[in-house]
Amino acid sequence: MNPRIVFSILLGSFGLILAFLPSPGTARLTENPKTLLYQSIEKSAYFSVDQVARFVVSEDSTVLLVDLRNPIDFKQVSIPGSINIPYNQLLNKETNLESYFADNKKRVIFYSNGDLYSGYALVLARGLGFANSYSMKGGLNEWFSTVMNSAFTGDRISARENALFETRTRAKKYFTEINSLPDSLKLQFAQKSSFDPKKLDGGCE
Repeated sequence: MNPRIVFSILLGSFGLILAFLPSPGTARLTENPKTLLYQSIEKSAYFSVDQVARFVVSEDSTVLLVDLRNPIDFKQVSIPGSINIPYNQLLNKETNLESYFADNKKRVIFYSNGDLYSGYALVLARGLGFANSYSMKGGLNEWFSTVMNSAFTGDRISARENALFETRTRAKKYFTEINSLPDSLKLQFAQKSSFDPKKLDGGCE
């Protein structure tokens, strides 16, 4: 089939998806469907769980992980350093989503259990003009499959494989330690890891 026809079909389908996208609030998208389609299928809009694991173990301050699940699930288990913004509260006035994207050098990475809601959040954020929004491919399901269940098998390992395995092992240990803390200490860690949008440069108390 002609590539132009295929793209037209994709664009039409994407327009329908946008029309029925479960919006967590009332907001008007500023990007057109064609631009959003390009952005939503670009590999550069996604980070793998291995990349996120590397951000976590290096405590990369240029990354903000946003867990889109409900507060109960977030309280039970989450990726260290994440903040919780449930998808259905993403565009609430109280959430003040813009404040999380105010620093253009910070990469805001959405994740949920799978790809569905993080994909929705990515389209919404990009549609609102937040180019520094991303999604973690595969979500927590992929995190558990790739990072938490990682194991070395075989007799030989390359330098690259060894570095990858070490990162996964450190991320797994960190994940287990933080999520094993009592709720009170886990809350303290989450508060320490997150930031107060009011304290951004130019903000007020």
